[in-house]
Amino acid sequence: MSHTPNPVALIGVGNMGGGMARRLLAQGWPVRVCDIDPEKTRVLKTLGALVLDTPAQAAIDSVAILVVVVDAIQTEAVLFGAHGLADTLQPGQTVFLCPTLAPDDVARMGARLQSLGVAVVDAPMSGGPARAQEGSMSLMLAGDATVLAQHHALLETLASQRFVISERVGDAARTKLVNNLAAGINLVAAAEVLALAQHLGLDLTRTLEVIEHSSGQSWIGSDRMRRAIAGDYAPRAHMTLLQKDTRLALQAEQSVGFAGPLGAAARDVFAAASAHGLADEDDAALFKWLSRPPERSI
Repeated sequence: MSHTPNPVALIGVGNMGGGMARRLLAQGWPVRVCDIDPEKTRVLKTLGALVLDTPAQAAIDSVAILVVVVDAIQTEAVLFGAHGLADTLQPGQTVFLCPTLAPDDVARMGARLQSLGVAVVDAPMSGGPARAQEGSMSLMLAGDATVLAQHHALLETLASQRFVISERVGDAARTKLVNNLAAGINLVAAAEVLALAQHLGLDLTRTLEVIEHSSGQSWIGSDRMRRAIAGDYAPRAHMTLLQKDTRLALQAEQSVGFAGPLGAAARDVFAAASAHGLADEDDAALFKWLSRPPERSI
Protein backbone atom coordinates (compact mmCIF):
# COMPACT_ATOMS: atom_id res chain seq x y z
CA MET A 1 0.00 0.00 0.00
CA SER A 2 1.56 3.28 -1.15
CA HIS A 3 -0.03 5.50 1.53
CA THR A 4 -1.13 5.24 5.12
CA PRO A 5 -4.81 4.31 5.01
CA ASN A 6 -7.43 6.02 7.13
CA PRO A 7 -8.80 4.30 10.23
CA VAL A 8 -11.78 2.02 9.66
CA ALA A 9 -14.24 0.87 12.32
CA LEU A 10 -16.14 -2.41 12.18
CA ILE A 11 -19.18 -2.77 14.40
CA GLY A 12 -19.92 -6.48 14.66
CA VAL A 13 -17.03 -8.88 14.11
CA GLY A 14 -18.74 -12.25 13.93
CA ASN A 15 -18.28 -14.57 10.98
CA MET A 16 -18.36 -11.92 8.25
CA GLY A 17 -17.21 -8.88 10.20
CA GLY A 18 -14.35 -10.85 11.70
CA GLY A 19 -13.23 -11.98 8.26
CA MET A 20 -13.37 -8.42 6.98
CA ALA A 21 -11.37 -7.15 9.97
CA ARG A 22 -8.69 -9.79 9.40
CA ARG A 23 -8.48 -8.84 5.74
CA LEU A 24 -8.03 -5.14 6.52
CA LEU A 25 -5.45 -5.80 9.23
CA ALA A 26 -3.47 -8.07 6.91
CA GLN A 27 -3.42 -5.30 4.31
CA GLY A 28 -2.15 -2.68 6.75
CA TRP A 29 -5.31 -0.77 7.58
CA PRO A 30 -5.77 0.71 11.06
CA VAL A 31 -8.85 -1.09 12.37
CA ARG A 32 -11.10 -0.36 15.35
CA VAL A 33 -13.58 -3.04 16.35
CA CYS A 34 -16.57 -3.30 18.63
CA ASP A 35 -18.73 -6.32 19.43
CA ILE A 36 -20.99 -7.30 22.32
CA ASP A 37 -19.09 -10.60 22.54
CA PRO A 38 -15.56 -10.00 23.91
CA GLU A 39 -14.41 -13.38 22.59
CA LYS A 40 -14.85 -12.08 19.04
CA THR A 41 -12.66 -9.05 19.61
CA ARG A 42 -9.95 -10.76 21.68
CA VAL A 43 -8.31 -12.50 18.74
CA LEU A 44 -8.50 -9.38 16.60
CA LYS A 45 -6.71 -7.42 19.31
CA THR A 46 -3.77 -9.82 19.05
CA LEU A 47 -3.69 -9.11 15.32
CA GLY A 48 -3.44 -5.36 15.87
CA ALA A 49 -7.03 -4.13 16.07
CA LEU A 50 -7.98 -1.45 18.57
CA VAL A 51 -10.88 -2.82 20.63
CA LEU A 52 -13.44 -0.30 21.87
CA ASP A 53 -16.40 -0.80 24.17
CA THR A 54 -19.14 1.00 22.26
CA PRO A 55 -20.00 1.92 18.68
CA ALA A 56 -19.80 5.58 19.66
CA GLN A 57 -16.19 5.15 20.75
CA ALA A 58 -15.26 3.16 17.66
CA ALA A 59 -16.60 5.86 15.35
CA ILE A 60 -14.40 8.63 16.73
CA ASP A 61 -11.80 9.60 14.09
CA SER A 62 -12.81 6.67 11.84
CA VAL A 63 -13.30 7.85 8.27
CA ALA A 64 -15.40 4.79 7.41
CA ILE A 65 -17.61 2.77 9.75
CA LEU A 66 -18.85 -0.63 8.60
CA VAL A 67 -21.91 -1.99 10.37
CA VAL A 68 -21.75 -5.79 10.10
CA VAL A 69 -24.46 -7.06 12.42
CA VAL A 70 -27.31 -9.47 11.72
CA ASP A 71 -30.62 -7.67 11.35
CA ALA A 72 -32.56 -4.42 11.49
CA ILE A 73 -33.00 -4.49 15.27
CA GLN A 74 -29.26 -4.81 15.84
CA THR A 75 -28.50 -2.20 13.17
CA GLU A 76 -30.92 0.29 14.73
CA ALA A 77 -29.32 -0.24 18.14
CA VAL A 78 -25.79 0.19 16.78
CA LEU A 79 -26.74 3.38 14.96
CA PHE A 80 -29.17 5.11 17.28
CA GLY A 81 -29.28 3.23 20.57
CA ALA A 82 -27.47 4.03 23.79
CA HIS A 83 -23.80 4.78 23.02
CA GLY A 84 -24.59 4.27 19.34
CA LEU A 85 -22.78 5.70 16.35
CA ALA A 86 -25.08 8.73 16.15
CA ASP A 87 -23.63 9.99 19.44
CA THR A 88 -20.25 10.74 17.88
CA LEU A 89 -20.66 10.72 14.09
CA GLN A 90 -19.45 13.86 12.34
CA PRO A 91 -20.11 15.30 8.88
CA GLY A 92 -17.66 13.81 6.41
CA GLN A 93 -17.72 10.31 7.85
CA THR A 94 -19.27 7.43 5.92
CA VAL A 95 -21.37 4.59 7.29
CA PHE A 96 -21.58 1.37 5.30
CA LEU A 97 -24.68 -0.72 6.05
CA CYS A 98 -23.62 -4.31 5.36
CA PRO A 99 -26.34 -6.57 6.81
CA THR A 100 -29.14 -8.01 4.68
CA LEU A 101 -32.03 -5.71 5.54
CA ALA A 102 -35.42 -4.74 4.20
CA PRO A 103 -34.93 -1.93 1.63
CA ASP A 104 -37.36 0.33 3.47
CA ASP A 105 -35.34 -0.07 6.67
CA VAL A 106 -32.12 0.79 4.83
CA ALA A 107 -33.70 3.89 3.28
CA ARG A 108 -35.18 5.01 6.60
CA MET A 109 -31.96 4.56 8.59
CA GLY A 110 -29.93 6.03 5.76
CA ALA A 111 -32.05 9.18 5.65
CA ARG A 112 -31.68 9.61 9.40
CA LEU A 113 -27.90 9.34 9.14
CA GLN A 114 -27.79 11.73 6.19
CA SER A 115 -29.71 14.28 8.27
CA LEU A 116 -26.62 14.29 10.53
CA GLY A 117 -24.40 15.17 7.57
CA VAL A 118 -23.05 11.63 7.33
CA ALA A 119 -22.64 9.82 4.02
CA VAL A 120 -24.36 6.45 3.74
CA VAL A 121 -23.56 3.50 1.50
CA ASP A 122 -25.99 0.62 1.21
CA ALA A 123 -23.44 -2.21 1.07
CA PRO A 124 -24.71 -5.76 1.63
CA MET A 125 -22.08 -8.47 1.26
CA SER A 126 -22.02 -12.02 -0.03
CA GLY A 127 -19.56 -14.89 -0.13
CA GLY A 128 -19.06 -16.22 3.37
CA PRO A 129 -16.37 -15.76 6.04
CA ALA A 130 -13.50 -17.39 4.16
CA ARG A 131 -13.95 -15.14 1.13
CA ALA A 132 -14.35 -12.11 3.42
CA GLN A 133 -10.94 -12.87 4.92
CA GLU A 134 -9.43 -13.42 1.47
CA GLY A 135 -10.89 -10.19 0.09
CA SER A 136 -12.68 -12.20 -2.61
CA MET A 137 -16.25 -11.65 -1.44
CA SER A 138 -18.87 -9.61 -3.28
CA LEU A 139 -20.26 -6.24 -2.29
CA MET A 140 -23.42 -4.73 -3.72
CA LEU A 141 -23.22 -0.95 -3.47
CA ALA A 142 -25.75 1.87 -3.65
CA GLY A 143 -24.83 5.42 -2.77
CA ASP A 144 -23.40 8.67 -4.02
CA ALA A 145 -20.81 8.11 -6.73
CA THR A 146 -18.42 10.63 -5.18
CA VAL A 147 -18.56 8.82 -1.84
CA LEU A 148 -17.92 5.47 -3.50
CA ALA A 149 -14.92 6.94 -5.32
CA GLN A 150 -13.60 8.37 -2.06
CA HIS A 151 -13.58 4.88 -0.53
CA HIS A 152 -12.39 2.98 -3.60
CA ALA A 153 -9.21 1.69 -1.91
CA LEU A 154 -11.18 0.36 1.05
CA LEU A 155 -13.78 -1.34 -1.13
CA GLU A 156 -11.10 -2.79 -3.40
CA THR A 157 -9.32 -4.25 -0.36
CA LEU A 158 -12.50 -5.83 0.99
CA ALA A 159 -14.09 -7.26 -2.14
CA SER A 160 -12.74 -8.41 -5.48
CA GLN A 161 -16.30 -8.32 -6.84
CA ARG A 162 -17.94 -4.90 -6.44
CA PHE A 163 -21.29 -4.21 -8.05
CA VAL A 164 -22.44 -0.59 -8.11
CA ILE A 165 -26.22 -0.87 -8.36
CA SER A 166 -27.34 2.76 -8.31
CA GLU A 167 -27.12 5.94 -6.25
CA ARG A 168 -30.42 5.21 -4.48
CA VAL A 169 -29.83 3.87 -0.98
CA GLY A 170 -31.95 0.71 -0.72
CA ASP A 171 -31.26 -0.63 -4.21
CA ALA A 172 -28.31 -2.71 -3.07
CA ALA A 173 -30.56 -4.17 -0.37
CA ARG A 174 -33.14 -5.01 -3.05
CA THR A 175 -30.46 -6.70 -5.13
CA LYS A 176 -29.21 -8.66 -2.12
CA LEU A 177 -32.69 -9.97 -1.40
CA VAL A 178 -33.04 -11.12 -5.01
CA ASN A 179 -29.69 -12.91 -4.73
CA ASN A 180 -30.44 -14.46 -1.36
CA LEU A 181 -33.85 -15.70 -2.45
CA ALA A 182 -32.07 -17.49 -5.30
CA ALA A 183 -29.49 -18.82 -2.83
CA GLY A 184 -32.21 -20.07 -0.49
CA ILE A 185 -34.14 -21.78 -3.27
CA ASN A 186 -30.95 -23.39 -4.60
CA LEU A 187 -29.89 -24.59 -1.16
CA VAL A 188 -33.27 -26.17 -0.44
CA ALA A 189 -33.10 -27.89 -3.84
CA ALA A 190 -29.57 -29.16 -3.23
CA ALA A 191 -30.44 -30.50 0.22
CA GLU A 192 -33.60 -32.16 -1.08
CA VAL A 193 -31.95 -33.96 -3.97
CA LEU A 194 -29.04 -35.13 -1.84
CA ALA A 195 -31.52 -36.44 0.72
CA LEU A 196 -33.25 -38.25 -2.14
CA ALA A 197 -29.92 -39.70 -3.25
CA GLN A 198 -29.40 -41.03 0.27
CA HIS A 199 -32.83 -42.68 0.29
CA LEU A 200 -32.06 -44.20 -3.11
CA GLY A 201 -28.90 -45.77 -1.70
CA LEU A 202 -26.50 -43.69 -3.78
CA ASP A 203 -23.01 -42.68 -2.77
CA LEU A 204 -23.42 -39.06 -1.72
CA THR A 205 -19.92 -37.86 -2.59
CA ARG A 206 -20.16 -39.34 -6.06
CA THR A 207 -23.67 -37.95 -6.54
CA LEU A 208 -22.58 -34.45 -5.55
CA GLU A 209 -19.64 -34.73 -7.94
CA VAL A 210 -22.04 -35.54 -10.78
CA ILE A 211 -24.29 -32.60 -9.87
CA GLU A 212 -21.31 -30.25 -9.69
CA HIS A 213 -20.32 -31.12 -13.25
CA SER A 214 -23.83 -31.25 -14.67
CA SER A 215 -26.92 -29.09 -15.08
CA GLY A 216 -27.89 -29.25 -11.39
CA GLN A 217 -24.83 -27.37 -10.13
CA SER A 218 -25.08 -24.31 -7.87
CA TRP A 219 -22.34 -22.68 -5.82
CA ILE A 220 -24.27 -22.72 -2.57
CA GLY A 221 -25.39 -26.30 -3.13
CA SER A 222 -21.82 -27.47 -3.62
CA ASP A 223 -20.46 -25.46 -0.70
CA ARG A 224 -23.08 -26.54 1.82
CA MET A 225 -23.57 -30.14 0.71
CA ARG A 226 -19.82 -30.86 0.88
CA ARG A 227 -20.02 -29.87 4.54
CA ALA A 228 -23.22 -31.84 5.06
CA ILE A 229 -21.67 -35.02 3.66
CA ALA A 230 -18.78 -34.54 6.09
CA GLY A 231 -21.23 -34.06 8.96
CA ASP A 232 -19.82 -30.55 9.52
CA TYR A 233 -22.63 -28.32 10.76
CA ALA A 234 -20.52 -25.79 12.67
CA PRO A 235 -22.25 -22.50 11.90
CA ARG A 236 -20.60 -20.37 9.25
CA ALA A 237 -24.06 -19.14 8.22
CA HIS A 238 -26.75 -19.89 10.79
CA MET A 239 -30.00 -21.41 9.58
CA THR A 240 -31.82 -18.33 10.84
CA LEU A 241 -30.01 -16.04 8.38
CA LEU A 242 -31.57 -17.48 5.24
CA GLN A 243 -34.80 -17.89 7.19
CA LYS A 244 -34.71 -14.10 7.71
CA ASP A 245 -33.54 -13.30 4.20
CA THR A 246 -36.15 -15.42 2.42
CA ARG A 247 -38.82 -13.85 4.65
CA LEU A 248 -37.61 -10.35 3.72
CA ALA A 249 -37.52 -11.30 0.03
CA LEU A 250 -41.12 -12.50 0.22
CA GLN A 251 -42.10 -9.22 1.86
CA ALA A 252 -40.43 -7.41 -1.05
CA GLU A 253 -42.40 -9.59 -3.48
CA GLN A 254 -45.65 -8.72 -1.73
CA SER A 255 -44.83 -5.00 -1.74
CA VAL A 256 -44.85 -4.98 -5.55
CA GLY A 257 -47.67 -7.45 -6.03
CA PHE A 258 -45.48 -10.29 -7.27
CA ALA A 259 -45.83 -13.90 -6.16
CA GLY A 260 -43.43 -16.53 -7.47
CA PRO A 261 -43.95 -20.26 -6.90
CA LEU A 262 -40.70 -21.20 -5.15
CA GLY A 263 -39.78 -18.45 -2.72
CA ALA A 264 -42.54 -19.16 -0.22
CA ALA A 265 -41.68 -22.86 -0.21
CA ALA A 266 -38.01 -22.09 0.53
CA ARG A 267 -38.96 -19.66 3.29
CA ASP A 268 -41.18 -22.28 4.91
CA VAL A 269 -38.45 -24.93 4.79
CA PHE A 270 -35.93 -22.68 6.57
CA ALA A 271 -38.55 -21.70 9.14
CA ALA A 272 -39.48 -25.32 9.79
CA ALA A 273 -35.86 -26.46 10.11
CA SER A 274 -35.19 -23.65 12.59
CA ALA A 275 -38.31 -24.51 14.57
CA HIS A 276 -37.22 -28.16 14.75
CA GLY A 277 -34.00 -27.40 16.61
CA LEU A 278 -31.59 -26.40 13.84
CA ALA A 279 -31.69 -22.61 14.30
CA ASP A 280 -28.17 -22.47 15.75
CA GLU A 281 -26.62 -24.83 13.20
CA ASP A 282 -25.17 -24.07 9.81
CA ASP A 283 -27.71 -23.92 7.01
CA ALA A 284 -26.01 -27.02 5.57
CA ALA A 285 -28.08 -28.83 8.22
CA LEU A 286 -31.04 -28.58 5.85
CA PHE A 287 -29.73 -31.88 4.49
CA LYS A 288 -29.91 -33.46 7.93
CA TRP A 289 -33.47 -32.24 8.40
CA LEU A 290 -34.70 -33.25 4.95
CA SER A 291 -33.13 -36.69 5.43
CA ARG A 292 -35.47 -37.39 8.35
CA PRO A 293 -38.23 -39.94 7.98
CA PRO A 294 -41.13 -38.78 5.78
CA GLU A 295 -43.52 -38.23 8.67
CA ARG A 296 -41.90 -34.86 9.43
CA SER A 297 -44.02 -31.94 8.25
CA ILE A 298 -43.28 -28.35 7.28
